[in-house]
Amino acid sequence: GQSTVVDATNWQGAYDATEYLIGLGHRRIGFIAGMPQVASARERLEGYKAALRKHGIEFDPSLVAQGNFWQLVGYQAASALLDQEQPPTAIFASNDLSAFGAMEAILERGLRIPEDISIVGFDDIPQASLVYPKLTTVRQPLDEMGRIAVRLLLEQIEEPSLPARRVTL
Repeated sequence: GQSTVVDATNWQGAYDATEYLIGLGHRRIGFIAGMPQVASARERLEGYKAALRKHGIEFDPSLVAQGNFWQLVGYQAASALLDQEQPPTAIFASNDLSAFGAMEAILERGLRIPEDISIVGFDDIPQASLVYPKLTTVRQPLDEMGRIAVRLLLEQIEEPSLPARRVTL
């Protein structure tokens, strides 16, 4: 059957993050993708592409590195991007753990954040405020998502005939 879902606007967050980097003057923006079988990862990739399109920047598949939302793979993906003949001047990582790995790859190459390369993550996990340099990240309203999910679950328990719902924050 159908399930009730509470999620965040992955597409819009990715669009905004990419547009932020474009606003800083970047045109070669690398993207560390999440797993393609995960809907939120696909939505983030589409948001990235849409922001490029809006600003007349041609989508370059060589600037998309496959990730899986883990730090080690973020490091590997960023390394592949940074070692290109024409590396990106900015990287948008589809989650903060991938961004941490990317930061490691950037610093290992003697590059400075944000002077030499910009980076943006996604999720605003608590550790994002602890890394140096600080990570710019898209905030997911996790507390609010949890409260709404509990409320919907309790309503479903009290009234099992309620239809499945989708709430997007």
